[in-house]
Amino acid sequence: MNGEFIDALQQLQKEKDIPIEALISTVEAAMASAYRKHFGVEDDVRVEIDTNARTVRMFALKPVLPEGVEKDDLAAIEELKASGTVKFDEYELDTEEFGRIAAQTAKQVVMQRIREAEREIVFAEFSHRVGEVVTGEVQRRDARSVFITLGKIETLLPSYEQIPGEPYRFRDRLKLYILDVRKTTKNPQIIVSRTHPALVTKLFELEVPEVYDGI
Repeated sequence: MNGEFIDALQQLQKEKDIPIEALISTVEAAMASAYRKHFGVEDDVRVEIDTNARTVRMFALKPVLPEGVEKDDLAAIEELKASGTVKFDEYELDTEEFGRIAAQTAKQVVMQRIREAEREIVFAEFSHRVGEVVTGEVQRRDARSVFITLGKIETLLPSYEQIPGEPYRFRDRLKLYILDVRKTTKNPQIIVSRTHPALVTKLFELEVPEVYDGI
């Protein structure tokens, strides 16, 4: 499992362009969750992925209960954990027992976490670019809006930000003003404009050095 899993992880990192540290953290949390769910264990599970050593190790953490606290007294155990005073015994799990069904469960959780991470990366990048002028390519349109891509990212040009009479043909390349970035339940929604007054100012700055320099 280890070598193939590390190879798949590194390939995923290249395809999704996600920092390897963030990807590993996401995968470790997802695999721990999948292991607990598949085997029905209540112990805390820690996953350790080492891309250099090409190993995937899993550990179970059992709380060392003080006298008078029974192992089935979940409320008392959770209270101890929350207090930060409880100690843990750690032992390594056999990853070979983490079979195909559990691996599929882990894969589903991992892909969900990766999609969440991708959304956060896009939002973080473009929320800092509000007010910039960018070049996009028209991909499609519906009755009201035009959808324009910036590389792999799709943006929305709503009807109220369009120039009346402008055709917006497929693959037309346009200068756009990034107006707003909104979080949604799916991908972040990046709103662009062709009519914002700042677009004209920015275009002059790009084309006329004296304007950019404030002369």
